[in-house]
Amino acid sequence: RDSQQVDTEHLSRWEKWRRTSSKSLKKALSEVKGLSSYLVLWRQDIHSIEGKFGTGIQSYFSFLRFLVLLNFIIFILVFSFVTLPTVISKYGIFNSTIAYISPKFIEDICTIYKPSGNKGLVYFYTYLKDLLSGTGFLEVTSLFYGYYSIDAVWISIMRYNLPLAYLLATFAYLALSFLWIIKRSVEGFKHNLVHDADPFQSYCNKVFAGWDFCITDPHAARLKHRSLQYELQTDLQEEKLKQKIAERSMEEKLRIYSLRIFINIIVIAILSGCFYSIYKVTVFSQENSNNIDNANSQVNLLVQYLPSIVITLANFIGPLIFSFLIRFEDYTPAFEIKLTLLRCVFVRLANIGVLLFSLWSRISDCGSDKCKPFGYNYKLYPCWESDVGQEMYKLMIFDFIVILAVALFVDFPRKLLVAHCSCKLVQWFGHKEFEISDNVLEIIYGQTICWIGTFFSPLLPAIATIKYFIIFYVKKIVLIHTRKPAARPIRASSSNFFFLVVLLIGLLLAFIPLGVSIARIPSSKACGPFRNFNTSWEVIPDTILQFPTGLQQVLFGMASEAFAVPFFVILCIIMFYVIALARAHKRVVEQLREQLVLESRDKMFLIRKIAEAQR
Repeated sequence: RDSQQVDTEHLSRWEKWRRTSSKSLKKALSEVKGLSSYLVLWRQDIHSIEGKFGTGIQSYFSFLRFLVLLNFIIFILVFSFVTLPTVISKYGIFNSTIAYISPKFIEDICTIYKPSGNKGLVYFYTYLKDLLSGTGFLEVTSLFYGYYSIDAVWISIMRYNLPLAYLLATFAYLALSFLWIIKRSVEGFKHNLVHDADPFQSYCNKVFAGWDFCITDPHAARLKHRSLQYELQTDLQEEKLKQKIAERSMEEKLRIYSLRIFINIIVIAILSGCFYSIYKVTVFSQENSNNIDNANSQVNLLVQYLPSIVITLANFIGPLIFSFLIRFEDYTPAFEIKLTLLRCVFVRLANIGVLLFSLWSRISDCGSDKCKPFGYNYKLYPCWESDVGQEMYKLMIFDFIVILAVALFVDFPRKLLVAHCSCKLVQWFGHKEFEISDNVLEIIYGQTICWIGTFFSPLLPAIATIKYFIIFYVKKIVLIHTRKPAARPIRASSSNFFFLVVLLIGLLLAFIPLGVSIARIPSSKACGPFRNFNTSWEVIPDTILQFPTGLQQVLFGMASEAFAVPFFVILCIIMFYVIALARAHKRVVEQLREQLVLESRDKMFLIRKIAEAQR
């Protein structure tokens, strides 16, 4: 302390002021960070769930909160750069005007788009049908792609390029989602790495350093106590399973592996049946939806929505069967969740792919040579982007309805039957556990639909935000009142990381249909901001051609193979260097750990020698 005072006396006034300001700023930031923790969405609710049901179930609700925030940010991004300028220009706010450019070298018959908006006296049934399907009055709103049929917006003397903003906003929300998921995945990977490196060290940290001595509230102390209890119970359960696996005889291993092979054959058969059913139903719907006369409007509606109904049924029944079969395969709780998630991912995400493939094959099917120059069937689909947006909207709405229906008509009646009926069959079913894999897959499926559908329905992230916000409270009520704590606890660290990995798989799969829609399928000539472009991607080179010649050469050079190949090689070299550096650091850590073990043994040896000498 004396040396610090001497050093401070020799400092200039500027250095003293700088040090004082730095300390004050750090203290202020620390206080702001402490206060901001109280503003975290559902902070108290998630802590309460963690204390009552463990960190594994808490990880699901934290994951749900992350998706609420992600969709809200995506909605703000798309609304600010796409919807708001369009609405401002259409209503003439801030002295703004709209610029329309008529498509060139295109026949007038290809530019006709008449949305089926409701006119005159409309029955309540029609409004309800439109609300569920995205047709009628919703089709002409800013919810769908066809509303944004503007080439540019003039706000005073500033020209706003809406087609470019629309495409860049799409790239921006995809990049934001990718980087945010990667950031959270890296944090989860660090926790997994620390835990897997030395389980005994993790156990010691929980026993000797797991308690937070800043807790003064009795309720918070009980929640923390339960959380530590669940974590220790999870560790002991996993160690017990590992010991059981190590002690298996050859006959037991042969029996388990044979059973797993047989169950996997059943799983493959179920997946094949789901894909085939969805394909046949989609073909049937496309062939017969327009052949039914208008008098049978309800039958026509059922035929049109048949693919969505079958997809929803497959998404609901498939995970139930997989969750039942996984119990006989004798895996650890963490691996059960991972394997069930992977199986269900193939069902849900592949269902979306089958639906989109069927739609695109229908859109690009030109029965006559007249529509071949334009690359799509403009007679059946004058604004095919809005049609795809309506399908994504229906899938999201139906998924939400199914979640609410299961909570109201399955979970709560089961709870009442178990509580008030003494029948042996009812008591055998008992209270259901909270299946983390099924619930996680529900929201990953919905999020993948949102990523794909936002390009065709820009306000879909707002619907997803409201949907997940309601689902949080629905799932919380279902968990507290109808579920029992898991008999086999699950660790949160491994669950969080794997949830994000599966979510990243959903995002990468969403890149494929969006890339095909933007770069390969011709854009509609009757609606949307890309009416004057062959594909949506053409707005990028068209904008670059308006730049100065030098900048054009630089940008086109960066997009050429002469730049891409060396850049890729340099990235590979950097990646290999980082991997080698990480391995070197890992070896150093292992050596230091071994040295600590040797030092502790030497100290124990010396203590024993001193004790023997004193005797």
